[in-house]
Amino acid sequence: MAVIDVSTLEKLAKRALERAGVPPDHADTQLELLVEADLRGVPSHGLLRLERIVRRIGNGVTDPRASGRQDWRGAAFLAVDGETGLGPVVANAALETLMARAEDSGTAVAAITNSNHIGMLGWYAERVAARGFTVIALSTSEALVHPWGARRAMIGTNPVAIGIPTGGEPFMMDTATSVVSMGEIHDHAHRKAAIPTHWALDADGNPTTDAEAAKSGAIAPFGGAKGYALGLAFELMVSSLTGAAIGRQVHGTLDDTEICNKGDVFIVIKGPRRDLQAYLSEIRAMEPAAGFGGVMIPGERGRTCRAERLRDGVPLADEVWETVQRLAGVKAAA
Repeated sequence: MAVIDVSTLEKLAKRALERAGVPPDHADTQLELLVEADLRGVPSHGLLRLERIVRRIGNGVTDPRASGRQDWRGAAFLAVDGETGLGPVVANAALETLMARAEDSGTAVAAITNSNHIGMLGWYAERVAARGFTVIALSTSEALVHPWGARRAMIGTNPVAIGIPTGGEPFMMDTATSVVSMGEIHDHAHRKAAIPTHWALDADGNPTTDAEAAKSGAIAPFGGAKGYALGLAFELMVSSLTGAAIGRQVHGTLDDTEICNKGDVFIVIKGPRRDLQAYLSEIRAMEPAAGFGGVMIPGERGRTCRAERLRDGVPLADEVWETVQRLAGVKAAA
């Protein structure tokens, strides 16, 4: 593992994106999301994905200049054609429009299709909640998860993030409906690290600890039947609202040659503000169970990790660091 200071990562990632034809303001948005994921200890959604983004641009399946075409289909429903733009650029543009509308209407929904991978949903949820809105973010993916009781993948990892204003730091939770994301499987494969037996099945439908074998197999739903039910509900909801592809028809977030055809949904709500800090403090102050050092609020571990890495540097797998340098046109250190 290499440990790199944040300013160096940002500089090189932006150079790599601009060399690929990304306008400076769009490059800023994309790199902020990637670096933020690595800062918060989510390497599966960090700079590991930079090379695929660059390749998709080079192969003509991502348009780095597009911000998406927006069309109000009702007073509070925004249909967005991402025009194959970078996922964070299209999503941020949609969220700005939603927040402006929700100021008047109280709520607004965006259904996005024909966009690219939008990355860590919690990044959006926290940013929107910091501006005084409650937000629910949903996205779908390739069929990577096996239904409860099955041995083959059929539904997406289908993450959900929720951001809520609290009167202090926003509440933010972000989780896939699978045990882990496929990005985390790829991260373990990059580091040649074993995965727990309960994470995934191999291509033959058998449990595996080999991350490389899991890449062509199926990830387990979290919480057994309950996680499966939630993931399936999100897949049906997102596909219904966006008209995006579903199940094994979805592609474009894990390859560099196909137009991305998954869907994203954002629900933004403007309600009366309430100070929730006392309640969250009461939860933190609870006596921890055996084996726990304390009780945390979702999102706090990531914030702590972020502060440490801003100070000490960001650990990256050697292969990822060498790729960032190469894409930026910088010769990797021997």
